[in-house]
Amino acid sequence: MLSLIKAAAGGLTGICQTSSHLQGPLHSYLKVLSAGLKTYEIPPDYSDVVLPDKPKLKFLNKVPNLKKAKKEAKKLWDIQGPAKSANTFTTGQYAIVALGGGYLHWGHIEMMRLTINRKMDARTTFAMWRINAPYKPITRKGLGQRMGGGKGAIDHYVTPVRYGRLIVEVGGKVELGEVEHILTEVAKKLPFPAKVMSKESLAALYKKQADMEQNNQNPWSFKKIAQGNMLGIRRVLSPFDLHNHGRFTGKFHFPQRV
Repeated sequence: MLSLIKAAAGGLTGICQTSSHLQGPLHSYLKVLSAGLKTYEIPPDYSDVVLPDKPKLKFLNKVPNLKKAKKEAKKLWDIQGPAKSANTFTTGQYAIVALGGGYLHWGHIEMMRLTINRKMDARTTFAMWRINAPYKPITRKGLGQRMGGGKGAIDHYVTPVRYGRLIVEVGGKVELGEVEHILTEVAKKLPFPAKVMSKESLAALYKKQADMEQNNQNPWSFKKIAQGNMLGIRRVLSPFDLHNHGRFTGKFHFPQRV
């Protein structure tokens, strides 16, 4: 009985060895694909994009064309609070958005114009200003002068910018990755915090702020405390704080405050 079992086992091993020898040359002719087919994204459609006749940023004057220059007070309110104009897109898809208030000198404006015009492709891209030329006069007295003697002479002109204002708008037959490095280089050199945004990211920013106000779980928000005059807080609050609900302190913005 044992001899019959050993003979059967020997026959099975022989069959397995012959089958393995047959599988060797067969497998050499069979190629198994190790990677599947790659799915590519559909390229964006730019059929409705119309490039303007002059796609580059135009030159802005250093001094406004006035018959007689007039001195003004500081008026720091023009850089406080959110922007009331030029805070949405018009024809472009990407822009540099100010995240704080400040003044743009003519040197900043010329830096933006030269950098963007040199590095962008005018055949597929266009850029446009969303700010005005410098118009606010800044006075200054000479070094070593004594106190008094009236207000100093006009030294230069600046452009006030508030939070949320679009400074430069870029569009055309391009994607964000093609112009983001150019706009980021410009945004880092501005005298206030700025960020490169698209239409979608700017809309998401406004939506996030609206959701925070709507879904706020804390019942004691700044607005309710100020309107209810809790602990007599209205005595120390300015009309600016009451209007903006404490979301701004001067030219600075608090994104997490509701």
